[in-house]
Amino acid sequence: MHKPKKSHYEAAIRIVRYIKKNPRQGILLSAAGRPEINAYCDSDWASCSMTRKSVPGFCIKLGDSLILWKSKKQNTISRSSVEAEYRSMGVTVTELMWIKGLLSELGVEVTKPMMLHCDS
Repeated sequence: MHKPKKSHYEAAIRIVRYIKKNPRQGILLSAAGRPEINAYCDSDWASCSMTRKSVPGFCIKLGDSLILWKSKKQNTISRSSVEAEYRSMGVTVTELMWIKGLLSELGVEVTKPMMLHCDS
């Protein structure tokens, strides 16, 4: 992060405290396995009763390890569940491209195609 804020620091400290209190419920990063990337995405169309905005979410796994996940209310209102799903897939593909670039900078070569799984 180029310009971390106080809120970023506080979030990191909160995560460290959680892992320290609950050592058996940490995040497992497995060293075994092949460097395959699988992504799963979904969208809850018009789930906010006040604004009718959709809430898309995704998770990305490197081998057996979960490395990235996110869920956030969309900025715009989708006209259909299909549009909400496409927006969710678009956000997920953007994150996949970022992950691929980060892994290549770290020297991790991903030889197989990245898989995107969606329920629609």
